[in-house]
Amino acid sequence: MVGMPLDELRVLLARHARPDLGTGIADVRIFRADRPTPPTPTTYGRVLALVAQGTKRFALGDRVYEYQAGEYLVASIDLPVTAYFARASPQEPALGFGLTLHPAAVAEVLLQADPAGLPAPAPRPPTGLTVSRAPVELLDAAVRLLRLLDQPRDIPMLAPLIKREIIWRLLTGEQGGVLRQFGLPDSSLSHVARAVQWIRDNYAQPFRVEDVAQRAGMSVSSFHRNFQAVTSMSPIQYQKQIRLQHARLLLAANPGDVAGVSRSVGYESAAQFSREYRRQFGGPPRQDAVRLHARTATRAASRDS
Repeated sequence: MVGMPLDELRVLLARHARPDLGTGIADVRIFRADRPTPPTPTTYGRVLALVAQGTKRFALGDRVYEYQAGEYLVASIDLPVTAYFARASPQEPALGFGLTLHPAAVAEVLLQADPAGLPAPAPRPPTGLTVSRAPVELLDAAVRLLRLLDQPRDIPMLAPLIKREIIWRLLTGEQGGVLRQFGLPDSSLSHVARAVQWIRDNYAQPFRVEDVAQRAGMSVSSFHRNFQAVTSMSPIQYQKQIRLQHARLLLAANPGDVAGVSRSVGYESAAQFSREYRRQFGGPPRQDAVRLHARTATRAASRDS
């Protein structure tokens, strides 16, 4: 039974994949890779990601995850990860479906649901990323959502209903306890999410962990424990990952200003910036920036032609 909706999901994803990953349905993205990709630092926001074909691997802190055809991932918080497609070819491209998850939408479904029909919230702080086998009901809902791309007139009326169904399938599935924390404003996951958002918004500023814990409404010891459990890293390590990712984006546009970029993302020492950048991206900032700039220019030229 699983194979039937998965086969149709592959067809729909291949037909509607675009270079910009976007679709005609808000919050829905389609991923396609025709060859294995190099490990690339990126950020997983709050999202459901479902693989229909191929294999994707990613690292979060010291943990390595893999999901493949018929499996899905839920990211319940913004996390810096290193991800890549491990298996893909032009004859059998990697194909995936992504849906942004909004806490308000999850909370709305929770409010209307009978609590007796839902799993209990996760007893301990859940990790920010979890992978499970997709049940046929979830695959079927994803297929029906993507079919709307062939009937654009139906999208405004039917897409919101199917998105709610997808949330319901997640809430009543293997990751329901995690997603339930995601939709509860006073859960430990929501407290950590507030801290993560503050760090992301103020990544260039130094901070005291005690102050961020207070913003999150937690004691320092509880904050450390919960933050580590959810993100697989400390608050300072999280800030460093965000700084380096922002620095790389800035350098791709302006490869000649390594010193200025390092200061703009919060580094006081250019030498420390270079060491940590090399450790993260496998090469010194200037060399990596020139390569990224050339790659971006090549892609722009191919689009224009």
